[in-house]
Parts: sequence; structure tokens; C-alpha cells
Amino acid sequence: MNLIRPRSRWSTSISKMAEEISKTELRSSASSTSSETSTTAKSRWFLPSVLRWIPTSTDHIIAAEKRLLSLVKTPYVQEKVNIGSGPPGSKIRWFRSSSDEPRFINTVTFDSKEGSPTLVMVHGYAASQGFFFRNFDALASRFRVIAVDQLGWGGSSRPDFTCKSTEETEAWFIDSFEEWRKAKNLSNFILLGHSLGGYVAARYALKHPEHVEHLILVGPAGFSSESDATSEWLTRFRATWKGAILNHLWESNFTPQKIVRGLGPFGPDLVRRYTSARFGGYTSESILNEEESRLLTDYVYHTLAAKASGELCLKYIFSFGAFARMPLLHSASDWKVPTTFIYGVKDWMNYQGAQEARKHMKVPCEIIRVPQAGHFVFVDNPNGFHAAMFYACRRFLSPDPDNESFPEGLSSA
Repeated sequence: MNLIRPRSRWSTSISKMAEEISKTELRSSASSTSSETSTTAKSRWFLPSVLRWIPTSTDHIIAAEKRLLSLVKTPYVQEKVNIGSGPPGSKIRWFRSSSDEPRFINTVTFDSKEGSPTLVMVHGYAASQGFFFRNFDALASRFRVIAVDQLGWGGSSRPDFTCKSTEETEAWFIDSFEEWRKAKNLSNFILLGHSLGGYVAARYALKHPEHVEHLILVGPAGFSSESDATSEWLTRFRATWKGAILNHLWESNFTPQKIVRGLGPFGPDLVRRYTSARFGGYTSESILNEEESRLLTDYVYHTLAAKASGELCLKYIFSFGAFARMPLLHSASDWKVPTTFIYGVKDWMNYQGAQEARKHMKVPCEIIRVPQAGHFVFVDNPNGFHAAMFYACRRFLSPDPDNESFPEGLSSA
């Protein structure tokens, strides 16, 4: 979700997905492999399609997560943390659900050295905690790393999404995260959020600053509104037939995931094309290897094709063009937690929004830019991202944080 120049990605995301569908329909894969792994993958995707159109389930998600995290060397524990059926004191269960069934947050916790600071990682839109697979080993060497799937995403519970306002939608994520924190008995942790997860993390820190020692926002969404001067292009674009169609789809809560589901057993091929083109292509060293690409594609497919839930938040938090309906910039003066912003130099989420917010903050705030990386900076340039993380958290990691030098190759904004 591009906040300053959203036209470059989010305003065209649906049309790009449509182009991919056309390519998928016109071209079939001519390549094949005799390896047992490939055969297993194909049977996992296509054999179930004989019985059902969308070959996925929660069990598939957890199994795909386990396969992806087999790339991580650090031991970890996966658990489903019970967050109850709704926020305490609320007259409604997780937002109008008629069920009193308890909900769960899928959580992975990595082994760490005793006394390591706790780092909680929150993924972005159309993602899950497994997207950090390239970072867990390096971060676990310095932190107690805990990564979660937000309510309605990944391997977490997927209640019917019946929120009807921005306030309810924010509460869906913030309150469920707070119930997760209580269940885990956590406090005084470093909170990291990427993209939409950055928006959620920031809102959580505004509501519960007593639990967050440091806030790290990686390419965060939510720092501009449609009323900003930079949104003039949107008025012009809406006047075009393409703009009118995309605006209608947005307000109808049409999501890219619906396309993946609509393709049924052909969805995995579309996702494979997407992941191959989208991740780790800024340098030859960062390109996903064959195993990473295969396992990430498998994981992404199952998380996208599963029941629609958290994904339906989009139109309530953002207007068409991905402008925040309740911009975080308006809350910058209320910030109570020291904050670090991290952006890839080629991130379509513009860092000027963070610069503007910093002018109004009364707490320490820094902005770090990582070269050879885009919006998924932690996938595109893992080493640069890790250097930014260690520097951002130097007061927790270094005995002499004031004398820590700024990492070579990174830039400060």
C-alpha cells in the first residue's frame, strides 16, 4: 500500500493480477521434473482438486509453514495461542460471530540466549509470519524472536469478518493481539510490524505503550490520507474508465485472494509466477533459490487461498489508492514509544510520510534506508535488513550504544 505514490503498486495490483491470470490461461507450463519432491508438490496441489475446487485448509497452511521453516536452522516451537471468543467486557464475540468457539493465534517462538530482548514480529497484508523465513536465524542470534499470524491470516483462526467501520476493524487486530499478549504473559518487548502490520503495530503501541519498549515500522502503511496534496492524481485517475472500475472493485472489497480462489487448482501456478517475479530480485545474491521459491510458493498459495477473513479489512482501513482513512500522521504527537522506520531504497511505500510524522513526535525517532531492496526489504536484502535491525536496537544489544557506528552501506533519512 503506497502512501505517497500509491499508483505505482496498489492502485494497479488487481489489473496486474488479471494480467497474470491471462498469462496463466494462455500458457501452460512446458517444463516437468522427475524429482520426488516435484511429484509430491504436484500431487499435493492437484490431486485434491478432484474432490474440491480450492485444494487447501488450515492443516495445509501449518504443513506448508513447517516445510518453509525447515530452511531455518534455529529450533523453534509452534503453538496456537488461545485468545478466547472475544475481547473481555465486550457484548460481542470476535465481531458479531454467533459462535462462542475460542479463537487462536498461530505463533512461532525461536530458541534464544538467556536474557535476550524479546522481539515480536507482525506481518503485513496478504502475508504471514513465514515471510520472515530469511531473517529468523540472524535475529534469533540476538533476540528472543516471536512471530505471529494476525487474527484472520495464515494459520490463525479465520472468523467471519463482519466489521463495519474503521474503528471496529482496527479493534479486530489490536484487541486480538492484546489478548494474545496476555495469554503469552509478555511485556517490555520490541514490536516490529511490516506494511499493514506496521499500521497495526503503531496503533497497538498508541493504545498500549506500557508494553512496548521500542517500535520498528518496516515500510509501514497509514501515514497519509486522501486529502493530502499528493493525492491529486487520484481524482484524475478516477475519472478514467480504469479508475472507475478499480474504485468500484475496491469499495466492493474485491481482493487479489479472490482471484486465487477462483482459479481453484490452477491457483498455485499463478502464485508461483507471482513469487518468482516479486521476491529477492534486486541483486543476483538475493534471488530466491529453487528450494526457497518452491517452498515459499507452496506456503503463499495456502495462506492466500484459505477462507477469507482478515483480508477483508482493506477497504475499512484504506480508501482507494491505499490512503489511510485514519492516518497515523494525525496521531504522531501522541507517540509515546521510541520508533525506528526501516525502508528499502526502492520501496514504493514512500519514507517522506515518516519524515513528516517525525516532526511531530516527542520521542526518539530515526529512519533507516536499506539499499538494493524494495517493500519486502527483509527478503530482498536480508543482510542489510539485519544490520538496520541491530543498529535500531543497539540500546538493547550493545553495552555502549551511544558509540555504535552507523552500518556501512545503509543511509539515514
